[in-house]
Amino acid sequence: MRIVVDSKNSLVRETFEQLGRIETLPTEAITREALRNADAVIVRSETRVDARLLEKTSVKFVGTATIGVDHLDTVYLAERGIAFANAPGSNAESVAEYVAAALLVLARGRKAGLAGTSIGIVGVGNVGSRVARVAEGMGMRVLLNDPPLRRLTGDERFLPLDALTDADIVTLHVPLTHSGDEATYHFFDEERIASLKRGCVLLNTARGAVVETEALKRALRGGHLAAAVLDVWEKEPAIDVELLGLSRIATPHIAGYSLDGKLNAARMIFEALSAHTGAGAVWRQPASLPPPASPSIDLRGIAADGPAWLDDVVRRCYDIRRDSEALQRLILVPHIERADRFRELRADYPVRREFGATTVLLSPGRSAHAAALASLGFAVREA
Repeated sequence: MRIVVDSKNSLVRETFEQLGRIETLPTEAITREALRNADAVIVRSETRVDARLLEKTSVKFVGTATIGVDHLDTVYLAERGIAFANAPGSNAESVAEYVAAALLVLARGRKAGLAGTSIGIVGVGNVGSRVARVAEGMGMRVLLNDPPLRRLTGDERFLPLDALTDADIVTLHVPLTHSGDEATYHFFDEERIASLKRGCVLLNTARGAVVETEALKRALRGGHLAAAVLDVWEKEPAIDVELLGLSRIATPHIAGYSLDGKLNAARMIFEALSAHTGAGAVWRQPASLPPPASPSIDLRGIAADGPAWLDDVVRRCYDIRRDSEALQRLILVPHIERADRFRELRADYPVRREFGATTVLLSPGRSAHAAALASLGFAVREA
């Protein structure tokens, strides 16, 4: 079996070779001609998979190493009998860590801790539920909105969206949908953004088009929103540089780009392809992984008091400011080169391990510190 794989999908060759002959190609090289004699293709969100890509090819399986499927024409795939699989939840921990890092930067910038700050989480699936855990662990007051989950469970914790409008921070974790009663395309438009309290901070790590760009710019220019944290953008990779300049933290769609998240996605697609072919192959975790930026952090004998101590720990593992500064430099790049530079920032993204790969050493009796660290996923050891 010939399997074409986007070269951004990490560490696939040594495991996927059990299933067939692997050919890795850069995103832009995944074309109809390249897939003419392929049996399967594994893509990322930059590749639109539809009739234009797959007509007159032999592809019978499409895997996307992403949580979303808005770049797949699922109706066409079903009509043609082409199996497809995505990787829901694979990078949820990575995105939750990104949100935590952003919140800690924001808190430090205004010299205040996060305890008692209210955060509205719109969409409480794999990602949103982890963000809720992280926010609660940092002492925040968490408000949840997820109408489908409310209908399914009857759980009164899931509030109407109007109940989130007084939140200090609102973070979005919904799929991009264009139809139905709960379509999310431009879900946060002029009216919705205006309904948020003045001084609110808006985070979007979902899809760029969930928020209307022009409305967001007006809200930031006029001071209705205090800040925006954006990892996703309308019309990627040709993003709006005015909005880039207005954003407090701006990154090139990398919130879910931890190595651990990419491996989770690869495993899920491997298992789906193995089941599709009936191969019965077993996923083999790579024998060795790159170490985290800080394998161990020793807080014994350190006071670690005040609102900044947790931000100090997080920055040693993942400094979100560096990702933001790299994208902000896009403003200085000639217009014609910006889309390519955005792609490069994603393609060349450095290895980032999740917090669970780092052990934090604490002196006995520091239960509050241990609980906060554990909520972010750190391994904690008293010694």
